[in-house]
Amino acid sequence: MDYKNEKLIEEKVFKDPVHRYIHVRDKVIWDVIGTREFQRLRRIKQLGTTYLVFHGAEHSRFHHSLGVYEIVRRIVDDGFSGRPEWDDEERLVTLCAALLHDLGHGPYSHAFENVFDLDHEKFTQAIILGETEVNAVLKKVSPTFPQKISDVIGKTYPDKLVVSLISSQIDADRMDYLQRDAYFTGVSYGHFDMERILRVMRPTEEQAVVKSSGMHAVEDYIMSRYQMYWQVYFHPVSRSAEVILKKILHRAKYLFETGYEFKQKPVHFQTFFDKTLVLEDYIALDEGVMTTYFQMWTKESDPVLADLSSRFLNRRLFQYVEFNPAIEYEKMHEIKKLFIEAGIDPEYYLVVDSSSDLPYDFYRPGEENERLPIFLKMPNGELSEISRSSDIVEAISGKRRTDHKLYFPEDLLEAGKAENPLYRQILKMLKN
Repeated sequence: MDYKNEKLIEEKVFKDPVHRYIHVRDKVIWDVIGTREFQRLRRIKQLGTTYLVFHGAEHSRFHHSLGVYEIVRRIVDDGFSGRPEWDDEERLVTLCAALLHDLGHGPYSHAFENVFDLDHEKFTQAIILGETEVNAVLKKVSPTFPQKISDVIGKTYPDKLVVSLISSQIDADRMDYLQRDAYFTGVSYGHFDMERILRVMRPTEEQAVVKSSGMHAVEDYIMSRYQMYWQVYFHPVSRSAEVILKKILHRAKYLFETGYEFKQKPVHFQTFFDKTLVLEDYIALDEGVMTTYFQMWTKESDPVLADLSSRFLNRRLFQYVEFNPAIEYEKMHEIKKLFIEAGIDPEYYLVVDSSSDLPYDFYRPGEENERLPIFLKMPNGELSEISRSSDIVEAISGKRRTDHKLYFPEDLLEAGKAENPLYRQILKMLKN
């Protein structure tokens, strides 16, 4: 039997708290899971700094990637197989893309990307196409197979239905992370009737759609996503930790660029700092390595790097106040001046952080990052964009919510306000 169709002698299962069991019969899938690049995802948290707020949120990208694979496996094997709109030749491409869609995430994911101006999707594609164990496994299927997976990740694959299962407004990625993140954070917001959605999901040439009888389950899914973003993903305390994390990396990068002599050279970061990064350096960096550096940096002679590293490790986070940049820019300018006078660097200790989300949007042709809408399949066979049928979805369609917070070290200011009147003045301005 050729490798593409080879099955394991006995089905392998992963016990999973969200899907109960994750089933693997394909030799290709089993071999990909065993590669060093995929195993690295065990050392990357799914929710970054969120564990500092919801202590159970220690789950990894490895968990999530297996979950997305399992949802897609159920869709194509149990729901789509045998239907004329679905090409069974695309099965393995789809399963591998689902499994590998997050392969390129770095430590603390989005904060890390922001500091070094990186794109995890491009690194996912680079790992799939580069001289890696993952690439070697995929090439055993066919020489062009890695490129097919990369194209699905990059949303350029010709079969748009395959792409929609991995990346759309109702895809396996979102269906897994909402439930998984809700489970590990202990909140109730992310739960929805996925079983119902999978039962009524149907293939079309362009994308996966949902039978109109499943509309209410989709409404629940969309509202679950909305609640999870504002109650968990954008939690202001988690954002505070992320602010400090980014400032640690900014400070270390600045010190490196200005010739500072580190007590322990940041060798794992050097190519990130000097922009000579190669793929192997990226793969070698995980959250364990970063935590080790944070531990060492608490002993650095640079007071800013030492303090920020200690704050992150020991959860001495910044406090926050609501901030409206449209009308409070003059106040912000005055507070910055006071920080400088008081000897506190506002670059690292006075930070505006913004959160923004668009829970659902209909198709807006020509717009940047236009979104593929969710379609209902009506009883007459026609497709109808969901906001035309659902009052709930119509009410939130296209409505972007944005929130701004101003973060600052309240503990530092409170401790020094008795000796320094500037500290008292700063606190008064921040709290008014």
